[in-house]
Amino acid sequence: MAPAPAPAPALKVLDLPYFQEWGVGDAAAAGSADDNIIQVTPQVQRRRDAKLERLELGLAKARAAIREAIKNKEKLPPLPDKDYVPVGPIYRNAYAFHRSYLEMEKLFKVYVYEEGEPPVFHDGPCRSIYSTEGRFIYAMEAESRMRTRDAGEAHAFFLPFSVVKMVKTIYEPRSRDMAPLRRTVSDYIDVVAARHPHWNRSLGADHFMLSCHDWGPYVSAANVHLFSNSIRVLCNANTSEGFDPSRDVSLPEINLRSDAVGGQVSEYLPGRRGGASSYTDMMRRSRFCLCPSGYEVASPRVVEAIYLECVPVVIGDDYALPFADVLNWPAFSVRVAVGDIPRLKEILAAVSPRQDIRMQRRGRALRRHFMVSDGAPRRFDVFHMILHSVWLRRLNVRVVAPPA
Repeated sequence: MAPAPAPAPALKVLDLPYFQEWGVGDAAAAGSADDNIIQVTPQVQRRRDAKLERLELGLAKARAAIREAIKNKEKLPPLPDKDYVPVGPIYRNAYAFHRSYLEMEKLFKVYVYEEGEPPVFHDGPCRSIYSTEGRFIYAMEAESRMRTRDAGEAHAFFLPFSVVKMVKTIYEPRSRDMAPLRRTVSDYIDVVAARHPHWNRSLGADHFMLSCHDWGPYVSAANVHLFSNSIRVLCNANTSEGFDPSRDVSLPEINLRSDAVGGQVSEYLPGRRGGASSYTDMMRRSRFCLCPSGYEVASPRVVEAIYLECVPVVIGDDYALPFADVLNWPAFSVRVAVGDIPRLKEILAAVSPRQDIRMQRRGRALRRHFMVSDGAPRRFDVFHMILHSVWLRRLNVRVVAPPA
């Protein structure tokens, strides 16, 4: 049974009209009226942490820049960018997203814990529907721009365990017993908490895990603070099972056929043997591509449809769509609740050919955000969009270390 979640903000970060206050521990202190953000105060702190104060000052300036971008989106010209300038209705607020992304590139630093040994830690699957799990772990380990080796410079801390690898190496097949997986995660957090001050300092609020396995949410329940405070990046983004879009991140499920890091992007379309080309051709020729949920809420068909310029028809309830704090999903997809499946034909018939063409064109424009780059990750690709989602949620937390 999942632990009861702690209070969390009921807002999407990029809307940013205000930040809800949230204190952790007996020493929690409220923020000022001008800076109402989630405030995490450690239960024990013996001396002032000047490094932490500098980090939080930088985040406060970034928040202010994003707030200003939201207010002035209609008044200012697009921000200069040599690679890509987000524009158009595919974004909830293109100008604010671009400002936030540039602030992330300028400021954001992630510390990857070095504890643990492969295959359960620092490793992961790089093909199949779980590929985003391994690809992100490898890319984060190799990242030179936003990864820091100095934990004192980090805004966020990555817990580099792979639930898929745990299932393959620790789980007893057909037992349905997840206790060994949970113990592994619980023991790992105990180790990093004993060796480093950062977990206890924030009770995990500036830490994140990532899993594309359906059991990711259940494994995260191994530690109450991991489940309730930390940023959980999950393919199984089911809001009926404790996924909180304001704190957690929905991870796109991408089905890669090759496990070679640095393979071609096209290798993920689709991950099937036999009939692959006819399946792909059929999707390319279709106006709409049905994307029902799999065993859980996520489906790799959503990304396949986007890449093949077919309008995704997302069928299911309680699924928090990937990057929805930035992307305006109704502009390029159709959402159908399970209860409305009998009306599916009617719903799709109501979409005019003109609307359909417009949605296909918009889908083509946003494909870069779901690309698995060959070689090193590229700006605005899926790796950086995941990091940007973590960045937004880190902006919604202030870790306070009071003076002695």
